[in-house]
Amino acid sequence: MMKFNRPFLPLIRELARSFQAFEAYSSQDIRSMGLTGCQFDIIATLGNTAGMSFRELGEKTLITKGTLTGVVQRLEEKGLVQRNDAVHDGRSQIVQLTEVGEATFNDIFPHHLDYLDKVFSVLNIEEIQQMQATLQKIHSLFDKEAT
Repeated sequence: MMKFNRPFLPLIRELARSFQAFEAYSSQDIRSMGLTGCQFDIIATLGNTAGMSFRELGEKTLITKGTLTGVVQRLEEKGLVQRNDAVHDGRSQIVQLTEVGEATFNDIFPHHLDYLDKVFSVLNIEEIQQMQATLQKIHSLFDKEAT
């Protein structure tokens, strides 16, 4: 029997478990607002902006292009976003929140931050900064390997 013990395996397991726990907790609140996680992500990303191209939106939300198109279409059907041709490139479209979308953002985003604050408030600023720095270091390790 082969042994595959590596010191980083518990770290990978804990990263995955932490993300799954966060996702379960966060999505419970998002679903209660009548949105999917992807819909919330797009509304939160577009909030307080003049809009973004599909490429920019995909990069900032990490939603794949195929999924992004469908999610934007459903948000458009709900009257929360609109697509406009980009001024600088007629082949590109800018996705932006409608007035109803902005009002939705202004309602749901602070609510969701308060919901998350219930959990994160047990951490002090130094703990948050330390965890963020550690996660950024892990991220950069993989970015270096991908290039």
